[in-house]
Amino acid sequence: MANLKRLGKETLIYGTSTVLARLLNFCLVPFYTYYLLPGEYGIIATTFAVVALLNVIFLFGMDQSYLRFASEQGNKSVVFQHCFYGVLLNGLLLSAVLWLFAKPFAGLIGIGTEHAGIIHLAVWVLFLDVLNMIPFTKLRLERKPWYFAGVRTVSIIVNVLGNILFIAYLHKGIASILWANIFASLASLLLLSPIIWQELRRGYCGFNRRLYKEMIGFAWPFVPAGLASLLISVIDKPILVHLAGLEQVGVYQANFKIGVFMMLLVSMFDQAWRPFFLAHSQDKDAKETFAKVFSAFFALGSWFLLGLSFLMPVIIQSNLFGHFHLIAPAYWGGLSVIPLVLTGYFFYGLYINFMVGPVLTKKTRVLMWITLLGAGVSITTNLLLVPQIGIIGAGWAVALSYASMAAALFKFTQKVYPIRYEYKKLIGMLFACLGTALIAYLGRGEGYFSICMKVILLTLYPLWMWLILRKKGIKTTPSIS
Repeated sequence: MANLKRLGKETLIYGTSTVLARLLNFCLVPFYTYYLLPGEYGIIATTFAVVALLNVIFLFGMDQSYLRFASEQGNKSVVFQHCFYGVLLNGLLLSAVLWLFAKPFAGLIGIGTEHAGIIHLAVWVLFLDVLNMIPFTKLRLERKPWYFAGVRTVSIIVNVLGNILFIAYLHKGIASILWANIFASLASLLLLSPIIWQELRRGYCGFNRRLYKEMIGFAWPFVPAGLASLLISVIDKPILVHLAGLEQVGVYQANFKIGVFMMLLVSMFDQAWRPFFLAHSQDKDAKETFAKVFSAFFALGSWFLLGLSFLMPVIIQSNLFGHFHLIAPAYWGGLSVIPLVLTGYFFYGLYINFMVGPVLTKKTRVLMWITLLGAGVSITTNLLLVPQIGIIGAGWAVALSYASMAAALFKFTQKVYPIRYEYKKLIGMLFACLGTALIAYLGRGEGYFSICMKVILLTLYPLWMWLILRKKGIKTTPSIS
């Protein structure tokens, strides 16, 4: 029970910085569109999409390798040095290539060769970000969430102030956003430098070829898996362009972004979960603990799923903010996409729970195939459903792709690291979730009655979860939440 309480506490601490980062990305959109022309904002959006993909290649899964090997290696400094120098060398080589071929690369991604300077700034963003990742991962492994959250918070503040300064006051245009990110990464690197020097000043431990080969073998499957995971999030847009038109893509994307609130919960949990199960994998009751964590996540995650699905469309269409709405009325035709996107992210949370199997058994290559499965389901579902039901089909593609990934990873984990999950309780919670959703659907409509009914259902839902979980004295929901 103490371990579960600690996991819940660390989830909240890690989540503080994660929430700020996600909300920054969400809230700066109106700011960017006010100060930048649509074409300029398109350049930045395209650049950061490419940066997200390249970041996976720059890091090369070495953060995951550090988590795995440092948790079992006697001399953790050896692992840190191999990971840090590895990403440093990889970053230098890839940065040099991008810098030299910035002009053709800018043309290749569609922003125009005249914006090669944007690529040069993006190279700095990539290089500095990758240098921050290994010390950040060390903080997670050593269970120092306050240090982690503090550095992330300072970086976010620097990013926000940098955007305001460069865009609103200095009028530096689209380069301002990249400069703000560079200074934010530099601030993080400065605050993390004591950790870096602490590990490097112990003296170079020498290159251990066997260890590094094992680390690379463990890490590389995270690269195609990470790329495929990103494809799941972006592949629906180009498909929608051809099948439904640009206007429908805009409606879909505006409502798709509401899913960030569910993704926040999953990201918060993920930050604490992986170090947690690595630290307790040798406990006698490890599998029992992991089963209880899964039940607790299902209870809390399904509550968030229902709450956001019920209330976000109401909030978006309300007059709480006067004439201002979170999404303009022209986009309300896509509100029905929101529950499907939220469901997809809920399934992704279940997928994160099942990550315990391949990580602890070092069989991470399966993640690449499972994520490719998710990408394949997303593409197939979009192609089949979008011509029939429009953007709702794209929403179903999100839900089904993450559901297929969760199911496949569950099957694999049960094969290599079987866990007796609390199936009777999970079935009870599933029926409670579906029953609550059905009642809300039957009572749908406009007016205070529908809203009050949804609020009552959401208020009672934690009680149903608690009654189900307490059958054997498990009180995990309050600990996680």
